[in-house]
Amino acid sequence: MPTTVDYEQMLRDADLRVTKPRLAVLTAVYDHPHADTHSLIELVRDELGEVSPQAVYDVLRALTDAKLVRRIEPAGSVARYESRVGDNHHHIICRDCGAIADVDCAVGDTPCLTASDAHGFTIDEAEVIYWGLCPDCVGARTVTN
Repeated sequence: MPTTVDYEQMLRDADLRVTKPRLAVLTAVYDHPHADTHSLIELVRDELGEVSPQAVYDVLRALTDAKLVRRIEPAGSVARYESRVGDNHHHIICRDCGAIADVDCAVGDTPCLTASDAHGFTIDEAEVIYWGLCPDCVGARTVTN
């Protein structure tokens, strides 16, 4: 897990100024993978005190643009953020509770980028979302049935 010094260096390497809000948001994303914006705002407020939602949105946009965090938008869900940006992994989402987990690519060139017909496009990213029930929700359904 990166330290504050690591986060500071990550910001500098991305040509971003090191500020308390940026450090707090980056820390929150690393500590809470797949968190939504509202949750991140609360986590940053717990760390820094009063911070405007717009300030957190602005930091998230800057971190996403700098490729320090990744924004995902599963169907039917608000935007979520994660720190795993160095690969083209996918996600599995529980239909009941909304839990999200990372799923590594199984096969394909330049992970998972082999389309049956690219229609002339140059593909640089693929997004796959698996849907199902997490073990806790399967267990809960078994108990109630």
